[in-house]
Amino acid sequence: MAKKQTDGYPWKFCSLGGVVRVNITSGEDIAHLGELDQKLWTVLACPVKDLEFDEKTLQLIDTDGDGRIRVAEIVAAAQWITSVVKDKDAILKGEGVLKLDGINTDCEAGAKLYGSAKQILSNLGLDKDEITVEEASDSVAIFAKTQFNGDGVITQASADDETLRPLIATIAEKAGSATDRSGEPGITAEHIEAFYTALADYSAWQDAAAADRAAIFPYGDDTAAALDACNAVKDKVADYFMRCKLIRFDDAVSGAVDVSAERLGAISDKNLATQSEEIASYPLARPSRDAVLPLDAVNPAWQPAFAAVKALVLDKEFPKAEGITEEQWAGVLAKFAPYAAWMADKKGEAVESLGLDEVRALLKADRKADLLALVEADKALEAEASSIDEVGRLMHYYRDFAKLLRNYVIFTDFYGRKEKKTRGIFEVGQLYIDERCCDLCLRVSDMGAHGDMPKLSGMFLLYCTCTSKTHGGTMDIVAVMTDGKTSDLRPGKNGLFYDLDGGDWDAVITKVVENPLSIKEAFWSPYRKFARFISERIDKSAADKENAATAKLQGSADGAPAAGKQPFDIGKFAGIAAAIGLALAGIGGALALIGTAIKGMVWWQWLVVIAAVMLIISGPSCFIAWRKLRRRNLGPVLNANGWAINSRVLVNTLFGKILTSVAKYPKMKLDDPYAKRTPWWRKCLRWFLVLLIVAFGVCWFTDNLKWMGIERKAKVEEPAVEQVQEAPAPALEEAAPEAE
Repeated sequence: MAKKQTDGYPWKFCSLGGVVRVNITSGEDIAHLGELDQKLWTVLACPVKDLEFDEKTLQLIDTDGDGRIRVAEIVAAAQWITSVVKDKDAILKGEGVLKLDGINTDCEAGAKLYGSAKQILSNLGLDKDEITVEEASDSVAIFAKTQFNGDGVITQASADDETLRPLIATIAEKAGSATDRSGEPGITAEHIEAFYTALADYSAWQDAAAADRAAIFPYGDDTAAALDACNAVKDKVADYFMRCKLIRFDDAVSGAVDVSAERLGAISDKNLATQSEEIASYPLARPSRDAVLPLDAVNPAWQPAFAAVKALVLDKEFPKAEGITEEQWAGVLAKFAPYAAWMADKKGEAVESLGLDEVRALLKADRKADLLALVEADKALEAEASSIDEVGRLMHYYRDFAKLLRNYVIFTDFYGRKEKKTRGIFEVGQLYIDERCCDLCLRVSDMGAHGDMPKLSGMFLLYCTCTSKTHGGTMDIVAVMTDGKTSDLRPGKNGLFYDLDGGDWDAVITKVVENPLSIKEAFWSPYRKFARFISERIDKSAADKENAATAKLQGSADGAPAAGKQPFDIGKFAGIAAAIGLALAGIGGALALIGTAIKGMVWWQWLVVIAAVMLIISGPSCFIAWRKLRRRNLGPVLNANGWAINSRVLVNTLFGKILTSVAKYPKMKLDDPYAKRTPWWRKCLRWFLVLLIVAFGVCWFTDNLKWMGIERKAKVEEPAVEQVQEAPAPALEEAAPEAE
């Protein structure tokens, strides 16, 4: 670990994942985070949600509430926590218990925290000198037995006066409520003001009716019912009088505006009791020139509604009348105008259910000032209650801040998974698929953000949709595959995902981002591609022949005439023969070159040639894989998840072996009753070929191949220049066969 003087503070550095990073090893390092150049931070911002981290702690650090943790907020939290804790190094331990004497009371904030911590323990009925995260965070338990808690909400427990307690409950019911820190429903000053305003408005509204009751209630207590009855038939009455006006305008239309015999005849064969909807569409009564609505000859479908109007209004206005005119009906409706205007001006509906007498009694008692005084008494403890909340903030930071730094500044939790059994806070579980376990899985909240960014990572990625009946939902994940084979990984393949709580989810691959997994896979990749190409060509050729045969059979079955035999084309035959000759000549030339090249080669030279050929074939693939494996970077995937990664998060081959474990079976000889048996003739042929190759090798190296017509040329020393010049003829004779 190296040290370097940066901005006046001696920061410590280490190498993780092939990248130099700042190391946080002491409380002083945390206190000086504000002096660290932002270019040296691994992360510049991270989201608050979808992390395996206490979201409450992240929300406390996220002071602007934008859902992201930035460097400035980390620095502010570091400065605050190191100022109120005596032993700064204790922050790195990440413990959930803090001794009260560990709070720095020399500063004002620390002194308030110390007093509030003691108050919390007292409220909880605990007599001890330490506090936990759970105790400091349980506001319901802390304020359960307190009369006031500084939130401006009063409950029935806030009132010592027995007469105020039911009034608080009434206000909460009629004007709304708020949840107190104790967890109980209560009321605020706004609720009290709204309640008494509603009381006053409702009382004034009722007083306005009492001042002119005769005009507002023309039918007494039945006025509301009478208005509802008139409104129910108002449109139908207006329709009746309009029909009468049309008849007066022209007698010829009397048949058209009245119900016709044809319409009645259409339903006469049915049960008319069930045809009320059709009958209701007929006029209210038989229209006539005199335009008088008869009270005893109303459409049967409208008789119940009209009977209510007659009983509540018409019998009182026209006791012995047999009918009413349009003017009389308009006069009836006009009487409701003052009542309608009074109802439109209605106020205080929230307290109407209390009744006018109770409303006036509450106004007369006038306990509004007493209730507001209780609210002010509660607000007087706001500073003390806020300090109690600060104890919860202190304990969350004390327990979680070091872990956040390990995943924000240096990433030791991610890279220390083998030694310390830790994980990055962005990880969500393990994916089991294709005899492998992918230990690095991340939640995907926005698939659109994972368009091109993950391709830049150089890693083999499996995007999966996970469903669970136990959890009752779905989620998308991306699993990083760093070892094994890739031939059977495709969209639609199923696997099993385990979250960090041990819950199991059904996983199905929805997308695959392909990249090399190893040099070994890259070496054999060209041969697999060639084998796949040959297999596809064979399958295609077989399918084409099958289709041709099927078409021929179908043509024969349909009676179609067979195609005539093509006449012999001497030109085409000559061309084919020439092409075959050229191909054979080319193959012969290639074999001659190979024969010349391998003539006189020893066994190790054969191995060199084979290795060279394989290197030519697999070398480019291996080189590309080597370059990509060196640059595998988790940063682009995290960026797609909303992180602002400032440094590379490399995953080299050695670390990749840790992230993906492959199934390993013990070596043993097992008898499988359903295994494919090798025929005896194939075994004999195999051994015959082996013996033939061995015999050939022995004869080759002992110069005993004359029986096969092959003669090795003895190895002789090269003659001197003078000897070659003296005997040119043999050399020409020896070279002649080769030239031929």
